[in-house]
Amino acid sequence: MTTPASLAMTLRALRLPDVLNEYERLAAEATQEQWTYERYLAAVMESELHARGERRTQRLLKRSGLPDGKSLDTLNLKLLPTKVQRQIPALVDGGFVERAENVLAFGLPGRGKTHLLTAIGRELVLRHGTTVLFTTAFHLVQKLLTAKRDLAIEALLKKLDRFEVVILDDIGYVQQSREEMEVLFTFLSERYERRSLMISSNLVFSEWDKIFKDPMTTAAAIDRVVHHSTILELNGESYRARKAGERNRKR
Repeated sequence: MTTPASLAMTLRALRLPDVLNEYERLAAEATQEQWTYERYLAAVMESELHARGERRTQRLLKRSGLPDGKSLDTLNLKLLPTKVQRQIPALVDGGFVERAENVLAFGLPGRGKTHLLTAIGRELVLRHGTTVLFTTAFHLVQKLLTAKRDLAIEALLKKLDRFEVVILDDIGYVQQSREEMEVLFTFLSERYERRSLMISSNLVFSEWDKIFKDPMTTAAAIDRVVHHSTILELNGESYRARKAGERNRKR
């Protein structure tokens, strides 16, 4: 005879914690609404499936390293250029990820590049379960350098390849040495036409020789990131300055 205790033990053994939490409530609803056995079973399984999806989303967000507080809800779209506003819906739809295309955000400091890319990355996780990693260019380069010196760069590149999207923030913000430039170029080349990059930079392409040092490497790097890419140009007044001004006026 099945008892609540034995049923609970079975559900734990099958790793169905949400069925355990919900089956009694759903059974009461099924009795009241006179559900068929099939409908009750479907409701129980849907509850488990939904809960698993929620847990997976939370794991992906935690693993992503996306900065807290930067979402579409906290992004004042009216402060962004009109063209950029029109580009956002297609990006959060996620098609560029399936096509292994890139997204490049350019603009002077304070224009909202990091917030925008982070918000898009968060939507990709929430809507599509996309695996996303957020990192500054400086931090990634240092990890690549360490891995190269430890003869482990292939393992690190393989680990990074698990992420469908890597958000590379502030490329060019810190001047690179030749060795740093080489590992960064290796990373860009590894993802070319295989995985998506989302890159923010204060430097327009004509200034990327400050990153990659020599003309041939600069041209090759630009070719890899621009091919199959969406470019977001964030010009105009500083996004941060305008938000600060709005806060001051409300006081």
